[in-house]
Amino acid sequence: MENQKLAKQLMKKSKTARYERFGRLLSLSALLLIMAIVLGIIVFVASKGLGTFFKDGISFKDFFTGTLWNPGTKTPSGQQAVGALPMIVGSFLVTILAALLSTPFAIGTAVYMTEISPKRGAKILQPVTELLVGIPSVVYGFIGLSVVVPFVRNTFGGSGFGILSGTFVLFVMILPTIVSMTVDSLKGVPKFYRQASLALGATKWQTIWKVVLRAATPGILTAVVFGMARAFGEALAVQMVIGNAALMPQNLTSPASTLTSVLTAGMGNTVMGSLQNDALWSLALVLLVMSLFFNLVVHMIGRKGAFKK
Repeated sequence: MENQKLAKQLMKKSKTARYERFGRLLSLSALLLIMAIVLGIIVFVASKGLGTFFKDGISFKDFFTGTLWNPGTKTPSGQQAVGALPMIVGSFLVTILAALLSTPFAIGTAVYMTEISPKRGAKILQPVTELLVGIPSVVYGFIGLSVVVPFVRNTFGGSGFGILSGTFVLFVMILPTIVSMTVDSLKGVPKFYRQASLALGATKWQTIWKVVLRAATPGILTAVVFGMARAFGEALAVQMVIGNAALMPQNLTSPASTLTSVLTAGMGNTVMGSLQNDALWSLALVLLVMSLFFNLVVHMIGRKGAFKK
């Protein structure tokens, strides 16, 4: 009898084990919920976005290569004017130019914060980058409308609205993201890399350029891609300074548009199920696909960097 009681007590799960089981179930439930939400968003946007092609009869070629955007009207050739090429080109132009402009500044700032003056750099520049992250997009857009657009107009000519103004605004917006991730990448480089380089007779600048930056290259590329993803999906700030003209950009100072600017301007003015609404959902599907592409690139860079290590 006593042996049975002892065996029962030994087989009984402890309070800690029950808590661990509950924690695992809770974590699994949260994971499944997140997966269901993401999958639901993808299916919903895809079903809406593909309606332009399968319900309204618009060809993929006309949508992705057409240059006239005025859903509900027809082009001179008799096709529906749902050419999304101007918005796609505008989105890629402001994203790439903003990334090219911000990357050198971000790397220089991160190197100063981690290699040149870690204490003073972190004390001064860290709060600045955190402040830039916390500023709302509408504030960036208003500053761009009040400062950047007049500057571009007076310096480069034109109306001031266009790709160049959007690039300057996005440059400031994505800079903190690239800086913070680059700082983490540089801090992740082992100290003995630096020590070994200095012991071999390299100067501090040679160590930074030849050793530290090269070792942190996967992390820096990941930061740049994340910044590009932020720039590609930005809507309000870009809409306020780019001009919102659904035309192929003739130059950097001519009014243009992006996928997000057209979406924010038109989604509330269309009827659900109409061609105009379906065309906007197709633009949203393009944005979603590009977001997935940026995430895929980040994972590929991370795997390549991990393999090298």
